[in-house]
Amino acid sequence: MNGEASGTIVRVTRMPKSWRIFHWVNFLAVFAAVVTGIYIARPYYQAMIAEPAVRKFVMGWNRAIHLYAAITIDVLCVVSFYLYFLSRFERPVRKLLPTREHGREFFEVLANFFTFNRRKRFDSAELDTFNAAWFTLLHLLLLFQLFTGLQLYVYSLESGLSSVGGWWPWLMHVATDWTYWAFGGRMGVRWVHHFTMYLLLAWIAFHVYYEIWRTVYWREGDIAIAFGGEKIARRLPGTAAE
Repeated sequence: MNGEASGTIVRVTRMPKSWRIFHWVNFLAVFAAVVTGIYIARPYYQAMIAEPAVRKFVMGWNRAIHLYAAITIDVLCVVSFYLYFLSRFERPVRKLLPTREHGREFFEVLANFFTFNRRKRFDSAELDTFNAAWFTLLHLLLLFQLFTGLQLYVYSLESGLSSVGGWWPWLMHVATDWTYWAFGGRMGVRWVHHFTMYLLLAWIAFHVYYEIWRTVYWREGDIAIAFGGEKIARRLPGTAAE
């Protein structure tokens, strides 16, 4: 069955305004963290004036931007997990439940992708199981970056003191020292933190490709969701309205 030839055309809201703001703020923060993170790992440019203080200033700005971008990502990651369970618009956690229906839908989305839309047996007006799992993978990667990044951050607080008191380094050590032991020391944590960045870039590349792919093959304006929050869809007979 070809989905383009069946079903009722409906206009559906897929992303409320607040979700779109989160989406683009997250994008800008990840972009800033990637650019500055690459520089921190391997300084590939420097100021035009070959003065040591100038080079330190460039590194300082990169570290500051990286830190604040990471804080933004971490806050949005926590908000996302809250929305997974308690959102008033849509709760993605419902699509992650290991039921037979969700397993079938996951397979059908993959079949739709690999057959270039020749087979489409799921309701594209709603969040599908594949996208729910795909975005969950993103948030898990970001959560992993949170722990490994904070472990690298707390390294500079090894004295046990900070401007807000000793409780902050203590809390960071309690929350992230497991990464130190899991990856064989600080260099191991640094390596996996850097490598996970490439996994995030791969995730973003496929996400953009898949959104364009759905827009071209489904002809439902999926690429417009991130901008206007809505798309059109061909709801299959017998599917629920919500």
